[in-house]
Amino acid sequence: MLMVAQFMLALVVLALFIGMLWLLVLYVIDKRQTQHTIRRNFPVIGRFRYSFEHLGEFFRQYFYAMDREEMPFNRAQRSWVYRAAKDVDRTIAFGSTRDLTKPGTIIFANATFPPQDDEQQALTPVVIGAGCRQPYQTARLFHISAMSYGALSPVAITALSRGAQLAGCWLNTGEGGLSSYHLSGGCDLVFQIGTAKYGVRDRDGKLNHLRLQELAAMPAVKMFEVKLSQGAKPGKGGILPAAKVNHEVATIRGIPQGQDSISPNRHTDINNTEELLDFIELVRELTGKPTGIKLVLGEPSWLDELIAAIQARGVASAPDFITLDSADGGTGAAPQPLMDYVGLKLSESLPILVDKLVAADLKQRIKVIASGKMINPADVAWALAVGADFAVSARGFMFALGCIQAMQCNKNTCPTGITTSNTDLQRGLDPTDKGVRVANYQKYLEYGVGLIAHSCGAHDARQLQRQHARMVTAQGHSVPLSELYAKPHSEH
Repeated sequence: MLMVAQFMLALVVLALFIGMLWLLVLYVIDKRQTQHTIRRNFPVIGRFRYSFEHLGEFFRQYFYAMDREEMPFNRAQRSWVYRAAKDVDRTIAFGSTRDLTKPGTIIFANATFPPQDDEQQALTPVVIGAGCRQPYQTARLFHISAMSYGALSPVAITALSRGAQLAGCWLNTGEGGLSSYHLSGGCDLVFQIGTAKYGVRDRDGKLNHLRLQELAAMPAVKMFEVKLSQGAKPGKGGILPAAKVNHEVATIRGIPQGQDSISPNRHTDINNTEELLDFIELVRELTGKPTGIKLVLGEPSWLDELIAAIQARGVASAPDFITLDSADGGTGAAPQPLMDYVGLKLSESLPILVDKLVAADLKQRIKVIASGKMINPADVAWALAVGADFAVSARGFMFALGCIQAMQCNKNTCPTGITTSNTDLQRGLDPTDKGVRVANYQKYLEYGVGLIAHSCGAHDARQLQRQHARMVTAQGHSVPLSELYAKPHSEH
């Protein structure tokens, strides 16, 4: 027994000695290096600064931030998504924690005599691309926005596909091409043609007509979206770090394995508005399916140019839909100057787009899909009231998958297995369970939009109008959106 105690004591002394020796080595390294001032001035201790800085990203949301303080999404917003996805109680008590006096806050004007339960109506199906050989029709108003395989893990894409099929909504493939994981759930798909044309490119990076027709022949692929720009980085192409470009991702995209996948900042074969309409018509003719565009609006006068070109050619030349993204970030890696400072937010650009389409009598021809930070029912209700036909979300559905806003999407270290190619981290994500959560989230978000619409006196969510929503002004009182914006929209 004495020998055992002596042995254990010797181990402790040895460990202390090794520890002290290691600290001494770190001290010498820190004092001699010249790259980090803090470490040189405060050797060893200064190293903790970087650890605390990293851990702070995680601790803030649990210990220090109030429910409505965090960015880009606060705890109250995320909590609602989590509860909806898990199908648990979504009610709260003791009053709202939302500041209803803050300028820019949206509130809805309830009706004195709202419709009773038996007077409420189911959502009316909307047809996109009525003039196409194969138009697309859906009654769902909330769908899954563009997220590429590679940026998201295979289990995450599989869960989204299964959830979209259960919910009856569409899933946008993102610019990374079509994978077997997108097809695995049997849901409706929107194939996005990005600036690099991944998945439909030839060896020279140009549009492969034959491959495009092969995709269009797939029953699951319902529409095609030509991406001009996205909210995370308007004016910059997609960025997928080399660590995520494995053999399968490289094969689908048609690029070298193990190298950064960086898309051009625009389509090299689309140099002006006329060529954009030519490209849309080419894709629509080759596929026979609705074809639209996705963009972040910058200078609004470009819409006048687009509308003038459509009117000169005829309304049949118009895109079947416009997905309008908001310039306040997204799921992907992006340069901070672009994410923080470039492009118009959806709150400004959506009314502009809708009003210009209404004035040109194109609103019925071109469906409007709103995108950008809409993860709760009120966000989508606002977009519908302004004039959108549909809303899409990427990050909302990531929360439904279990995202904890760890802000690791671009580092391949996502702890929930959603945005990582690390198979060890992916094991924690069960696509069957998460697929159900995706469907629950979609269902309860649309249900929540219906609650708001019925409270406002509308019989279904698509009847929401600008007079139903109000914005708090700098003077502290609210005014209807129909008074804030130049022209109210016509019927959806």
